[in-house]
Amino acid sequence: MSQTPQPRTSNVPLPKMRRGLKGFFHDVSREMKKVNWPSRPETNRLTGVVLAVCGIVVLILTVLNYLWDFVVNALTKGF
Repeated sequence: MSQTPQPRTSNVPLPKMRRGLKGFFHDVSREMKKVNWPSRPETNRLTGVVLAVCGIVVLILTVLNYLWDFVVNALTKGF
């Protein structure tokens, strides 16, 4: 005799399903309360780091552009 297979049950809890725009904003506000926001001095320091890194990258790319331009002009037009 063959037995019918039993459906698998999972021990993983399923999230509560909320529908619609109201449920979305409720879930967003609940998640935003869990966020660990940085302090103002830390934000200012990290902003300075980002701006400094951007400035360094701009400087490096500008120098590389001038070098590449010099090499291409030297090869195509001569010194």
